[in-house]
Amino acid sequence: AAELASKKIRVNIVAPSLTDTPLAHNLLSTDEKKEASNQRHPLGRYGHPEDTAQAVIYLLSDNSSWVTGQVFHIDGGLSTLKPL
Repeated sequence: AAELASKKIRVNIVAPSLTDTPLAHNLLSTDEKKEASNQRHPLGRYGHPEDTAQAVIYLLSDNSSWVTGQVFHIDGGLSTLKPL
């Protein structure tokens, strides 16, 4: 991000947690698995594509024109937990 800032290029990362997409089908294939995933996330639910999309829309907008070099954890708070 610092190297490209002088060229007006911003570099940010979107880091989603488990999201209800075809890639996560096996992890969310039963009600029990869905509930277990919900319980792992501090906000009490796994992600939906719209959650990540809204963050990306923000990053692509002029509203984020002064944001660079950031990691956006779109993870329901999962990244705030200490590892066991």
